[in-house]
Amino acid sequence: MPTVETVNGPVDAAELGRTLIHEHFLSVDEATRVQFPHLYDPDKEWEDALSDAQGVSSHGIQTVVEPSAMFLNRDASFSKRVADESGLNIVLATGIYTYDHLPQSLLNRSEDQIAEIFVHEIEHGIQGTDVKPAFIKCAADEPGVTPNVEKVHRAAARASVETGRPIMAHSRPASGTGLEQMRVFTEEGVDPDLVQIAHTGDTDDLDYIERLLDTGCWIGLDRYGLDIFLPTDRRNATTLALLQGGHVGRMFLSQDFCSTLDWFPAEVADYLRANEVPDWSMTFLFEQVIPTLKAGGMSDDQLDEMMVENPRRWLGR
Repeated sequence: MPTVETVNGPVDAAELGRTLIHEHFLSVDEATRVQFPHLYDPDKEWEDALSDAQGVSSHGIQTVVEPSAMFLNRDASFSKRVADESGLNIVLATGIYTYDHLPQSLLNRSEDQIAEIFVHEIEHGIQGTDVKPAFIKCAADEPGVTPNVEKVHRAAARASVETGRPIMAHSRPASGTGLEQMRVFTEEGVDPDLVQIAHTGDTDDLDYIERLLDTGCWIGLDRYGLDIFLPTDRRNATTLALLQGGHVGRMFLSQDFCSTLDWFPAEVADYLRANEVPDWSMTFLFEQVIPTLKAGGMSDDQLDEMMVENPRRWLGR
């Protein structure tokens, strides 16, 4: 029976239960966090993360996939603490989240050498702990698949080919990165069934989404509440159209919510939350989105496939 690595060790894939495929309990810039710790409140970070974990648990979520990687302050010990306190399964990644920048330590390493870093974590654990990643994370955004981004993608692909671990790739549909990312993975010999193109739901261009699905990958409709990328009503219309098109077996639902986020000063963050993303939370999916999708024709079986069966199939290797 396939198993999935969690912060508390491997679990039977069939035991993951209802799963959020893309959420962050801790998501801050690790360099700023280390160099300017006065900007951060660890107690509040913990309170916010635990509150969100308890919130999703109350809606029947048993597993949260947390795709934080290098540059997002991935913290295996923090994630394990959240899991232990909340009772959730939490699934972590290895990898690098960058739109272009790489430090000299990685600029001066080859794709194979970076792949070895990912493989080491998969085999031995993250940050000196026994916590092992279940998948590999990489990203391409507005700059596109730059040479540095391509380097990370090829490293991720080679680690996947060696270990059989799936890949989650942050994408930007407005830049068409998903198709380019799949081109790189295909060139490296990655089975498309291992690849999830995250944030595909940031567009309602069904032609683009269907071309992406034609490559054999999975897609994340995983930024519900982030209206700055696409309003909820257009996300819902896209989800329903894809369900009607028979694509349920390749789709995930989530919110990409960040319990902690330091991209803006507090006053700007407060304004954005109140005015630009007022509904964004780790429970928005259950409070507003799922009822609307059901009213639009989504069945309970389709919901279970997207939130139970698909995570089990993608992660369980």
